[in-house]
Amino acid sequence: MVEEALFMSNTAEQEQKKFDEQMIVKEFEALLNDYIHSNHRRKVEKITKAFLFAKQAHANARRRSGDPYIMHPLAVARIVCSEMGLGSTSICSALLHDVVEDCDYTVEDINNMFDEKIAQIVDGLTKISGGKFGEQASVQAENFRRLLLTMSSDIRVVLIKIADRLHNMRTLGSMLPAKQHKIAGETLYIYAPLAHRLGLFTIKTELEDLSFKYEHPEEYESIHHKLKATEKERNTLFEHFAEPVRVKLDKMGLTYEMRARVKSAYSIWNKIQNKSITFEDVYDLFAVRIIFEPMPDIDEKNLCWNIYSAITDIYRIKPDRIRDWVSRPKANGYQALHLTVMGPDGQWIEIQIRSRRMDEVAEKGFAAHWKYKGDKIEEDTELGKWLQTIREILDNPDPNALDFLDTIKMNLYASEIFIFTPKGEFKTLPQGATALDFAYAIHTNVGNMCIGAKVNHKLAPLSYRLSSGDQVEILTSRSQEPQVEWLHFVTTAKARTKIETSLRRIKREEAKKGEEKVILAFRKAEIEPDSARMDKLAIFFGFPKREDFFYSVEKGSVILPENLNKLLKDKSQAKSMWNPLMKVFTMGSKNKKAKAEKPQEVAEKPKIDKSKPYILTEQAFGHNYIVAKCCKPIPGDDAIGFINDDGNVEVHKRSCSIATRLKSSFGERIVATEWSSHKNTSFDATLKVQGIDSLGVLNMITKIISNDFNVNIQRLLIEAKDGVFEGRIKLKVHDVEDIQRLCLTLSKIKNIKSVGRVAD
Repeated sequence: MVEEALFMSNTAEQEQKKFDEQMIVKEFEALLNDYIHSNHRRKVEKITKAFLFAKQAHANARRRSGDPYIMHPLAVARIVCSEMGLGSTSICSALLHDVVEDCDYTVEDINNMFDEKIAQIVDGLTKISGGKFGEQASVQAENFRRLLLTMSSDIRVVLIKIADRLHNMRTLGSMLPAKQHKIAGETLYIYAPLAHRLGLFTIKTELEDLSFKYEHPEEYESIHHKLKATEKERNTLFEHFAEPVRVKLDKMGLTYEMRARVKSAYSIWNKIQNKSITFEDVYDLFAVRIIFEPMPDIDEKNLCWNIYSAITDIYRIKPDRIRDWVSRPKANGYQALHLTVMGPDGQWIEIQIRSRRMDEVAEKGFAAHWKYKGDKIEEDTELGKWLQTIREILDNPDPNALDFLDTIKMNLYASEIFIFTPKGEFKTLPQGATALDFAYAIHTNVGNMCIGAKVNHKLAPLSYRLSSGDQVEILTSRSQEPQVEWLHFVTTAKARTKIETSLRRIKREEAKKGEEKVILAFRKAEIEPDSARMDKLAIFFGFPKREDFFYSVEKGSVILPENLNKLLKDKSQAKSMWNPLMKVFTMGSKNKKAKAEKPQEVAEKPKIDKSKPYILTEQAFGHNYIVAKCCKPIPGDDAIGFINDDGNVEVHKRSCSIATRLKSSFGERIVATEWSSHKNTSFDATLKVQGIDSLGVLNMITKIISNDFNVNIQRLLIEAKDGVFEGRIKLKVHDVEDIQRLCLTLSKIKNIKSVGRVAD
């Protein structure tokens, strides 16, 4: 029996090995097929060598899904080749990207086996192992700095990293729930915006949708179901619109392709959330894309406008929805002409007109078309200028890790505006940029000395928000210095970084003057101003850092006594001040047993098993978990938990922006959660009601809420104008089900047109 069991076990193992080998060979052949049909030089031998090396290095390793590990590098290489349009160097680097980190090989081995460029890229990918996401915020920020540093010298490092993340997202189903939320949060926080900034539109969209799928599975399925249900209706609308357009374009002799592009599930959900509307109210569910082949002797830009003219001869245009990205491409290289027209069925339809080349850049990213000259990126592109800004930020990084990440992320998604100098030159800035942002875009010194601006020849303050097409002249003064208030209204990463750098320099200079005053006070009291006494004095006045204490002395917010002798030697006074302060500043100390006073006994927090969802019971509410004030989730909301410094679980909505930041920066402290029944606990919720103003409608609303549902109304604000009313009702509910039933009942009242939950 034992021999029979061993024989069966060996047979199963051999069958598995045979199956694995067939799967690996099939995937590698698919990679070679992708490469052979690309526009790159044929270096099949080099790619085969990299594959065999990686296969041998990962020979006995498996992924959590159970697949042989080599399937992951192969999948990343295929994304790099077919979805990004990169060549053999990038494909080889993708195949080898985990070899140094996971196996007994070094960067030198890669250099000897292949070449220096592949070794440099693999080294860059190894240094940012795990992305920016280590175990501590400072480590994460440092890893992200490395990613940006390598990106600024060779963009292929970050492109392969994005491909790596895309495949990890595609296979996220095998991970534990807490890990899924962590990785999805990281993806939305950094990788999707990076893909957007690098022009990888298709990948950006997929990253967002996959994150959405794991963060909000029910909403994801609901939107997909509704898209499927309305597909036939959309196809009919498209055909009605397209028929006369095809006739017109055929007469022009164009070779073209016209298709409808459906809005992504994540974009639809975002619009529903941001505008507090329903799926049925999203009018731009699809856009029409016209992709044309170039014609001899006719410029691509002119062809775009010719097609525009043909369409506007048929349909009436919406003037405020024209977007000319042909004459002036976006910073990520995107080119297209956008317009919105009223279709034959009474619906607004967005149309995107682009050439085949423009379409390839839009889908695969401008980075795929960069020319490498001496392994350096051309600096005259908008993307090159952005990378130069990144380098400047890296030269003066923010010491606060999370602020550093936010500063870098700040402009990744922003739409662009074009601002003109007095001489007619233009600068590209993110939408919402101010006059001060423009000043720093010109030069750091201009920003530091800025006192105001002339916008279109009229005086404007530093905080003035610019619009595309504005002509701006910056006014400066040599006596001006950056102010702390400036941080409240700048929007660009460059401006924020430069201001913070200047403020730190100014603070150091002021602190130096304050230190001289403290030393003088010590000498007057005939006391040696050593480090221990300085620290003691700083803590006495409530400052854990000496520099902050010196700065406050110089600014006058701390007044030193006439005689330091009495302060430092009077033990009764010093002790009464010293002990509570020391208690505050030793709270975070690792060696808590060293405290003089034994801390009060505190009930030990239950240990949290992150391998399964944390149950949010009514009994534990307020003790072991709390509801975050930033998003105020209630039972039934998609939520995650964050283990705070007190050991409590802080519950956030999964869609909360603060939660996204926590997931990307403190992933190891994230836990999946599940709500239990909360029938005796009430939570805050706010409803927005809109409708036709009529007699008795307000009375009916309040009667249903108070009497029929027995819900306590905390605040009611109703405003009526020109026959239409809008109101916000803050009330106490037990869970999301209460809100859904309430909204359904209120929506049946005559003259109420919409009712839904909104953020407080």
